[in-house]
Amino acid sequence: MNLDGETYDSLTAHFTWRIPPRYNIGVDACDKWADGSGRLALIYEDADGRATRYTFDELKALSDRFANALLAAGARRGERIGIFLSQSIETAIAHLAAYKAGLIAVPLFALFGVDALEHRLGDSGALALITDQAGVQKIDEIRGALPGLRHVFSVDIEQDDEASGAPVRSFWQALHGAPAEFTPVDTAADDPAIIIYTSGTTGKPKGALHGHRVLLGHLPGVEMSQQGFPAHATLMWTPADWAWIGGLFDVLLPSWHHGVAVLARRFAKFDGHAAFDLLARHAVSHAFLPPTALKMMRGVERPAHLRLALRSVASGGESLGEELIGWGRDALGVTINEFYGQTECNVVVSSCAALFEPRFGAIGRAVPGHHVAIVDAVGNELPPGAIGDIAVASPDPVMFVGYWRNEAATREKFRGKFLLTGDLGTRDVDGFIRFVGRGDDVITSAGYRIGPASIEDSLLRHPAVAMAAVVGVPDRERTEIVMAFVVLKAGFVGDDALVREIQQHVKTRLAAHEYPREIRFVESLPMTATGKVIRKALREAVTHEPDATPPVKN
Repeated sequence: MNLDGETYDSLTAHFTWRIPPRYNIGVDACDKWADGSGRLALIYEDADGRATRYTFDELKALSDRFANALLAAGARRGERIGIFLSQSIETAIAHLAAYKAGLIAVPLFALFGVDALEHRLGDSGALALITDQAGVQKIDEIRGALPGLRHVFSVDIEQDDEASGAPVRSFWQALHGAPAEFTPVDTAADDPAIIIYTSGTTGKPKGALHGHRVLLGHLPGVEMSQQGFPAHATLMWTPADWAWIGGLFDVLLPSWHHGVAVLARRFAKFDGHAAFDLLARHAVSHAFLPPTALKMMRGVERPAHLRLALRSVASGGESLGEELIGWGRDALGVTINEFYGQTECNVVVSSCAALFEPRFGAIGRAVPGHHVAIVDAVGNELPPGAIGDIAVASPDPVMFVGYWRNEAATREKFRGKFLLTGDLGTRDVDGFIRFVGRGDDVITSAGYRIGPASIEDSLLRHPAVAMAAVVGVPDRERTEIVMAFVVLKAGFVGDDALVREIQQHVKTRLAAHEYPREIRFVESLPMTATGKVIRKALREAVTHEPDATPPVKN
């Protein structure tokens, strides 16, 4: 998106989508740049600070071989391939190979526990999984519940492991043993490419199925939030895991579409000092930094000797506020652009300091190419200032095809031609959209959108728990934290030891970012006449009872 001499209004008025009928993400993001020039694609830095550089030529060769390895393993067009790894060269290879082979990638967050994995792998019917030895240990616990999972590839072993009843294959052995020549599948832009599971804000996580066109649909939003990307771009980085739509489609693949190199470095535990050091050492020009990462960086004083090369920083997930944007201008040397979207329809609203000053309290304006509106209960657009559902008109290239094997949930997501985000908001006369509240019970914690259903399900698997309800309560650092109200079974005592035991149970079986940081033991839960927990009453009980005994926390 060239912003030279443009205004927001001119870009919006003259924007047209150019989606070719035949299109493949892997070819677009890699193969078109593999022309023998040695163009830099990826810098991978490990935990010890060692950096390895990869070119597009190397990525093409590696992904071609692994695509052949997947086909040799019996994968056929449309099969699902789980990718259970953090930012790494193997993650990139697996994604590119899956797309080029006409398979459907299923990215999985590296911190998922066995319950989260079992649901996603079972629901998607994944044929194969690429992971590491830590992932293999988790899969071993649930492999019997996943009869469709025929192949597990580990990136950590040099040779296939046939010692147990559930053999594990070496990723690199399979790759190097496969033929070098590969012809990408001729996919249509609408053909399925990836299933990204939602956070489970209303029931269990649902698989949002996207076509290959989803990358092209992301480009205007990424280009707007990154100040006319790829202008002045040399290297892009995010601490966000590539398993999330933000890390994958806001950073990795859009960068490669434009031939811009990406830095792969995900901290086991985010550290503000280390982030400043990384940005400076690698002269990162563009970054996507979630709000919690920005808040943690704000908590440390930028070392005076570190010189940043940042030209743009984008952030999304929650409103930043005037103070944090002001800090960004001082400490990072840029105006942080906020953007808004969700797994089903991402980066449809954005700020862009190169086009207009941010309006504090607003999440931005509709990205050119997307029709974002505030609608009423029957799908009619509301006038400026009215509160309603934030919605996106279909068809839209960035919009999901539907929920995987869940037509009923897909229908419920729409009101007429509009896809409902589940959030309430307003739109002013200049088109700035303000977030008012959530229409569901989603919890926004440390940049993650967390649904209560999976956590409640995991809590109920603990032998001491009879009933449980989960809500988000305000927290200064994380925006919200997960809080659980637990009714115990007879014979159990709600003491500190049980709190820690329950927390560890959820942390290891679901995900480390989803465990309840606070637990309150109660005699009963507020219910509707039909037996549904009234989570709103629980949230209000916490926020409106300042003199109440504080919940047990850890």
